[in-house]
Amino acid sequence: MVKKPTSLSTRRSFLVGAATAIGTPALAQFTPEDPLRPAPEPEAPVRRNISSFRALDWQPYFSNTRNGAILVDTVSRALHYWSEDQSVYRLFPSSVPLTDELTRRGRTSVIRKVVGPSWAPTPSMKKRNPEWPDYIPPGPDNPLGTHALYLSWKYYRIHGTHDTRKIGRRSSNGCIGLYNEHIAQLFDLAKVGTQVLLI
Repeated sequence: MVKKPTSLSTRRSFLVGAATAIGTPALAQFTPEDPLRPAPEPEAPVRRNISSFRALDWQPYFSNTRNGAILVDTVSRALHYWSEDQSVYRLFPSSVPLTDELTRRGRTSVIRKVVGPSWAPTPSMKKRNPEWPDYIPPGPDNPLGTHALYLSWKYYRIHGTHDTRKIGRRSSNGCIGLYNEHIAQLFDLAKVGTQVLLI
């Protein structure tokens, strides 16, 4: 014969269950269905703004470090700098050109350094974007940021940016961009004549 639960045993079960719940840590009491707890975010693919990059040696890329050396890796979106005596090495995340057509690779050098550069679109930029202004003076709206290293290739520069979302992305019209604080460091390290290689 099956014994029917009495109201006393039901009450006792309830009290034991309640005591157990009270003794359970608060975090364990929440479930994903709890209306007071936000539902867990669905897992999405990770979209990195900053590239995963690593330190490199200069030897595979340069025969020497005379005048210092800058390597820009457009795949890992990183800029490497070595001083002439190799006592200083810096690694910075960078922006790279939007497309392969806009990307120039090869050897060049720093020919000019400018603090507070002004900017004007190149003829090809103006053709693609006729609404762009013809000139932007130095300041917070300037796409070259606070400092610029002009390269021997016409229109190509390594420069800062006020738009930090661009770093680690394909976002430029041909130049290499750095955070303003990083271009300021590189500006102090590099000199006119520093060799540059884009790969």
